[in-house]
Amino acid sequence: MHGRGKAAKEERRSPFRPPLFISLLPHCSADDATQHASLMAFPLPLPPRPLLILFLLVPSLLLPSRSSANETAATPPSTALNPFTAKAAVIRYWNRKVTANRPQPAFLLSKLSPLSALDYATFSSLAAAGPSALSPRLPALCAAARLLCFPTRFESYASATTARDGPSDFATYQSSNFSNYATGAVGGTQSFENYSESLNVPVDTFRRYSRDSAGHNDSFASYAPGGNVVTAKFTSYASSATGGTGDFTSYGDDTNNPELKFTNYDAQANGRHQSFGSYSDDANSGDQSFAGYGKDGNGVVSAFASYANDSNVIGSGFAGYGEGANAARDSFTNYGFNGNVPENNFRSYGDRGNGGSERFSSYRDESNVGDDSFTSYAKGSNAGTAEFDNYGNSFNPGSDSFKGYGQGFGNHEITFKSYIGENNSFKGYAKSGIDFKAYRHPSSSPSSAHPADAAVKPVKKIAGHWLVEPGKFFREHELRSGNLMPMPDIRDKMPARSFLPRSIAGRIAFSAAEVQRFFGIPADTALGKAVADTVAECERAPSRGETKRCATSAEDVIDFAVAMLGSNVVARSTESTAGSKGTVLIGKVRGVNGGGVTRSVSCHQSLFPYLVYYCHSVPRVRVYVADILAVQTKERINRGVAICHLDTSDWSASHGAFLSLGSGPGRIEVCHWIFERDMTWTVAD
Repeated sequence: MHGRGKAAKEERRSPFRPPLFISLLPHCSADDATQHASLMAFPLPLPPRPLLILFLLVPSLLLPSRSSANETAATPPSTALNPFTAKAAVIRYWNRKVTANRPQPAFLLSKLSPLSALDYATFSSLAAAGPSALSPRLPALCAAARLLCFPTRFESYASATTARDGPSDFATYQSSNFSNYATGAVGGTQSFENYSESLNVPVDTFRRYSRDSAGHNDSFASYAPGGNVVTAKFTSYASSATGGTGDFTSYGDDTNNPELKFTNYDAQANGRHQSFGSYSDDANSGDQSFAGYGKDGNGVVSAFASYANDSNVIGSGFAGYGEGANAARDSFTNYGFNGNVPENNFRSYGDRGNGGSERFSSYRDESNVGDDSFTSYAKGSNAGTAEFDNYGNSFNPGSDSFKGYGQGFGNHEITFKSYIGENNSFKGYAKSGIDFKAYRHPSSSPSSAHPADAAVKPVKKIAGHWLVEPGKFFREHELRSGNLMPMPDIRDKMPARSFLPRSIAGRIAFSAAEVQRFFGIPADTALGKAVADTVAECERAPSRGETKRCATSAEDVIDFAVAMLGSNVVARSTESTAGSKGTVLIGKVRGVNGGGVTRSVSCHQSLFPYLVYYCHSVPRVRVYVADILAVQTKERINRGVAICHLDTSDWSASHGAFLSLGSGPGRIEVCHWIFERDMTWTVAD
């Protein structure tokens, strides 16, 4: 089963699904509305009169077929549909491609473009003239077609006057530019509370914020909670500031794809205190970079407490952190706790520093796997201390690389206390001033031996929080009437979007650069990186025995399913998310195609401005439709679709399914539910 973005590392972990995000559609400004009105006046050729009369007299040609009693996910009868809409065009395409008068799947129809007949004709005509002709009308297209578009308007707060006058509170603000804000401020407090809450694409810029300030305090509390594809840039923040505090509390919690940059933050600052508490907790698949943080600072204190706890695949890069600093105090407490594959890169950290101290306490504790690299750490520094206390207590072994660690360090002390390591390498590190106290290799008893003396032996560890979500994988025999089962969180957390009509999507080159250019998405933002990741995954060579296609329109999805399975096909998805993260009772179970071995096409959505589905053929499976009941009342609350993979011989031995169920590749079948907004296609019963 393919994940999204970094979740392609499925064989090493089980993907995290943070709480449901509120999907907000783009809002049109007054200018956009005027622009949209001008589109309505676009001259359109009238359809031939006989054709128009035909559609008016026979609207039933476009009505969805009625479902039979034994089909799921069929479209209920509906009122007549305007034959010139984008949705009507796909319905006609379905009727041509799929035989046996099969009903159009309600699931697929709900994803079709909502463009009206006039908008459909207008935007298709503009697209035919080339993307450059359509690009100026992008705001109107985003609003009418229900797309995920990059914000085009930002409030700008560049004045420093208000910041000098005293405290300022910024509550419920969003997508704003605070460049040169509070420059030279003396005293005062700025509070950003519930900032950019639950937005799809918040983009906030804090450039040269609090520069040259004295005793100025900044507080970011509940900043961008519940956001989706979050971008925040803190460039030269508080540079050359004296005193004051910066406090990030509950920053970026429950976010999806956060992309946060701290460049030259607190550079040349003096005596400033910075704290990151509950930063990026419960976040999913993102990156934070701290470049030149505290560079050439004096007495700068930075505390990272509860940083990236319970997060999934969060990468943090600390480049040139504390370089040339004097008496820097950095602490990482409960950093990456209970995380899934945290990846941290400390490059040139503390170089040329004097009298600095770094402490890593309970770092990456109880996480799953994880990779940390320390390159040229504290190189050429003087009289510094670094302590790794209770470091590396992950459930599954990660990897740590210490290259050029402490070289040229004078009068220093580096301590590895209660450090657990298995896949570690120490190259070119200082030969003196380093103490491995109670350095425990999983294959040996606690001792103070040098890590190079420990033999490398694989050790099976206890499954932790991130290895397997209850109910994510199960055996086929569990899917029987009357059985109690844990239901995983099957909710989809991506923002709601629609397909673009093929006449428009086909005119936009499927490349990261072209999509970013057309939609005006900066490449270094979270959405820009999501676009690049999606294109890269689509361009990846298929796995052995896999046939795959990235479908950029509903017609593409239909084409791939028909090519793989023939024209007599049915698409299915789990009916709703009811029962997620709880215990459910299995009711009536029906095997698709009589419960026999069959083929299927599974489609998983990707993060993109418009709907793009990664579809791939899945041979040798059995597909089931099961009533899901409430445990207490026995009433049906959902109808789930489950797929059982019978051939797992090509799966990785470390796949989450085997960590959950035991056994190994090719020895057992593995079943899972079809998650919200994903779908599976089979030959019709």
